[in-house]
Amino acid sequence: MRWLILTAAVAALGAAQAERSADPTVELLRELIRIDTSNPPGHEGQIAEFLAAKLRPLGFEIDTVPTPVAGKVHLIARLRGNGTRRPVLLASHADVVGVEREKWTVDPFGGVLRDGHVFGRGAIDFKGGIAVFARAVMMLAERKVPLARDVIFLAEADEEAQPYNTTWLAERAWPKIECEFALNEGGWIIKDDSGRVKYVSISTADKVSLSATVTARGTSTHSSMPRTDSAIFALSRALTRLADYDPPVQLIPTTRRFLTMLSRTSAAPLSDHFRMLAESTDQAAIARADREISKDPLLHAIIRNTIAPVMMNAGFRSNVIPGSAQATINLRLIPGTNPNDVIRDLERVVGDPSIEVKLASPAAGPVGNPPSSEDTDLFRALARQARAVFPGAEVTPYLFQAGTDAGAWRTRGVPVYGIYPYPISADELTRMHGNDETVSVESLRQGTEMIYQTLLEVAAAR
Repeated sequence: MRWLILTAAVAALGAAQAERSADPTVELLRELIRIDTSNPPGHEGQIAEFLAAKLRPLGFEIDTVPTPVAGKVHLIARLRGNGTRRPVLLASHADVVGVEREKWTVDPFGGVLRDGHVFGRGAIDFKGGIAVFARAVMMLAERKVPLARDVIFLAEADEEAQPYNTTWLAERAWPKIECEFALNEGGWIIKDDSGRVKYVSISTADKVSLSATVTARGTSTHSSMPRTDSAIFALSRALTRLADYDPPVQLIPTTRRFLTMLSRTSAAPLSDHFRMLAESTDQAAIARADREISKDPLLHAIIRNTIAPVMMNAGFRSNVIPGSAQATINLRLIPGTNPNDVIRDLERVVGDPSIEVKLASPAAGPVGNPPSSEDTDLFRALARQARAVFPGAEVTPYLFQAGTDAGAWRTRGVPVYGIYPYPISADELTRMHGNDETVSVESLRQGTEMIYQTLLEVAAAR
């Protein structure tokens, strides 16, 4: 019996040890995942307290900026340099989207370590980024690296839900975060099925997210006496037309460079499609290339404005035909696009003057910020260190297909460079905001090394 008890104890100890990693970035990420910051409501103050307790003993100056919502707090941690150069900012967000627990195979807030991967909500977006950025700045402090510039680490609140995101923060605490340039979430480090990194895309611009509504109206009446002017049927027809419509290809110079890079790193015939899309003026050839390239949802999104229905509102009783029906459409627009032109285009596609298509908030003109300059110490350092950590990988600027909090800095003239600082596969990318979100232990190790070396290059005193 004693032998059985001892054997069981040894097995339990072995299992516990197997579930721990020697990598501090991995363990930090697991701790972060276990703090549920699903937004709404967020409760990002828990992350602020957790990280402050780790950073303060290393010499970081800690500022917390509470919002009007209880528990929703921004953390600003500053590691002082000698001030001969302006600060560098590493911005990350502490909130995550919610989960469908029943569709996960692990506890989404358990920080599970399995098969060389960390699983949990935020593993990619963006608690993995918090862990990598935080460990990189902590290593500067732990190794007592003399700094020429302050290094500012930011854990933001409300990135996933607004309104107390970095736009709100910058209006109230800009002197605490004013910097020469910044790292943020954004571009991708994409690896193939063998684990080899194909390319590193550093986002220098983001698409802009706007909401529009499509509203149909009809006669409200008893459901036993349907009429031909059903608002729900009219809305359905309008959405069907929008579903069959794909906005045209629209390339900015950054995207052309990205496609040209993909033409060099892809096998035929895909490489030919990328080259055709980037270089051709033949509209028929562009259309053929677009059809093939757009089989990848990510690539489809970066080469055009996109429209996506996200919410519907119609009816209130099972025996009443409602007098109106409305769908909310999420627009993701390439910088420089005039939203009013997009609305006119959607009205043309719907082709029904009784259907109202309008922006949720009026727009005065083109949206978005111009791409951040590649002619900065930070961009050059990040590109150089990406090539060092991932030999043979192409490095390219990139238009990020979604929105981030970087606009708060770019509108103030700060160059911002976006990176999800760990290699991920196509499968792992689909899990972001989905189920069984995961990032590999090796990717976290590589990402931490890349960001740490980048900071050494741009911030260390020479």
